Amino acid sequence: MSKLGQVVESVEKYNQFVLDQVKRARADQKFGRDLLGRWNDIKAKIPTTRAPTGLPLPRLALPEIDEPGEIARFLFGEGLPGEFPFLNGAYREMYLEPVREVESFEKNGESKAKKIDKRVPQAEEPTRLFSGLMLAEDTNERFHYLTRHQRTHRLSTAFDGPTLYGIDSDADGVFGKIGEGGVAIDTVEDMVRLYDGFDLGSANFSASMTISGPAPIIMAMYIAAAKRRFGPNVIPKLRGTIQADIFKEVQAQNETIFPIEPSLRFLTDMVEFTTGEMPRWYPISISGYHIGEAGSTPVQQAAYTLSNGFAYAEMFAARGIPVDQFGPRLSFFLDCGLDVEYIALARVSRRIWAIGMREVFGAGAKAQLYKLHIQTSGRSLIAAEFKNNLTRTAAELILAYMNATNSCHSNSADEPFTTPSEEWIRLAAHGQAILLEESGIFKHTMNMLSGSPGMKAVERAVEAAILDEFREIERLGGVLAAVEDRYQRSQIQNASHRYEQQINDGVRPIIGLNRYRDGSDDIPEVKLVRTPRKKQQLQVDRLAKFKKKNAEKSKRVLDKLAAVVESGKNCFPELLEAVEVCSLGQITGRLQEVVGRFRPMV
Repeated sequence: MSKLGQVVESVEKYNQFVLDQVKRARADQKFGRDLLGRWNDIKAKIPTTRAPTGLPLPRLALPEIDEPGEIARFLFGEGLPGEFPFLNGAYREMYLEPVREVESFEKNGESKAKKIDKRVPQAEEPTRLFSGLMLAEDTNERFHYLTRHQRTHRLSTAFDGPTLYGIDSDADGVFGKIGEGGVAIDTVEDMVRLYDGFDLGSANFSASMTISGPAPIIMAMYIAAAKRRFGPNVIPKLRGTIQADIFKEVQAQNETIFPIEPSLRFLTDMVEFTTGEMPRWYPISISGYHIGEAGSTPVQQAAYTLSNGFAYAEMFAARGIPVDQFGPRLSFFLDCGLDVEYIALARVSRRIWAIGMREVFGAGAKAQLYKLHIQTSGRSLIAAEFKNNLTRTAAELILAYMNATNSCHSNSADEPFTTPSEEWIRLAAHGQAILLEESGIFKHTMNMLSGSPGMKAVERAVEAAILDEFREIERLGGVLAAVEDRYQRSQIQNASHRYEQQINDGVRPIIGLNRYRDGSDDIPEVKLVRTPRKKQQLQVDRLAKFKKKNAEKSKRVLDKLAAVVESGKNCFPELLEAVEVCSLGQITGRLQEVVGRFRPMV
């Protein structure tokens, strides 16, 4: 039985353990009394806060139960926020404003003047701000615009097509793609420009980079850029994540530049280095988002993401990296659409991950945490009557925060047409601020919307369906064997076809598209964001200057890099040296000479 099969078995065993604890709590009076005493103690220690209207609210909402069996079901089956199996959240408190007492109110409606302020340091916002357009300085300007009112700067970067495929901007046939759909990054000098003005070593700064195929090279560029600005002592302080998820690329996106096995080897080299030298960095974001965007069902998205995560854990452990070293540095990325499964998809994923990591991999508490970024669904955004996308995204945000996501990005309403403009990206960010700061849905009480009978029904159905997917992958020989058999890819394609057919047949209502249309097919006037030819030429000229300046050094370090790769040693230290004098395309090209190119699956 593979590790994935063991995960299925461990989840089933844990579910039986929970049922046994429920029966024990009802049959064993002492055990039942102890549970009830613990429960009452937990409730007694919950602080009370007040809404701005003066309404007293508990800092943590718990079900109103006093029967030992149901207490056992909650404590063992769900866990308090921040406690195994983490169904209700990875951490004890999330999104909550500082503890405080606000002014109380007289019966006549006039407030007393007296206020008691018990503020504690404010937590960072979970909002992650996403951008990538034109050249590095253009994206940098957008980043500064987006973070003007943020206490913490959590930036996520999109790269243009050539960069995603490890191709230089001066390569044949790519000129018109420079800076389109993301930022063009060819050299470490571009990386310096990209984050200029941000304190990369600050505890209040984190960078996320959405790139997988050439991720180790881009990661090395980020480290080199940070060293140029802040010196070598900044490396352990760097905070953020890079996507680097090869499995999801092969399953859903195809932005893979080396064959699968060398790709996984380069990824593991990077993970080995970063987990040892960069304790605040997440070297892989195991991504279901692109699986969902490619057309999967929500259950497929969660199942493939989790199974990919367990496959990576097995791979890193085989390299000899301790699970309690790499486990806390794994992160996950899901989308959030409007299907009913999203009511509980992330909650269930968090529970399965915790059980699997503890029982199968022997992971400690920190390595059991399913640390999650959610992005609202890009696939749900519709060009027809596109302003409705504001409502769609708002509903998806509520679902994401109901699932206790650790960070979140909200898509812009104009994305069906173009890279988001400042107006629409500002409205997207404001959507999160309204939900988290203006509304009281999440800022006063943990577990505010959790645990309804409907949510529990969805949890049970989703967990059973995910385990069924695990069993099928296990039957095929595990994740890598299933990938090579094109299982995940074919299932995603089938689900995508069904989704589109449901829209065409009207079975899946899309407001403004196949239901309640106003009869107009006029295309709205939306300003398209395009990279001017002058800027594209500037990128090519900069790259030529960089290559000319480093021509002699680049050949020497590329030869050294190739020799280390051929020797089988960890090549990431050589990548750190190479990016100082070589472009992305030069490094990619030389590595492809050694290990070959990826051949896309049809």
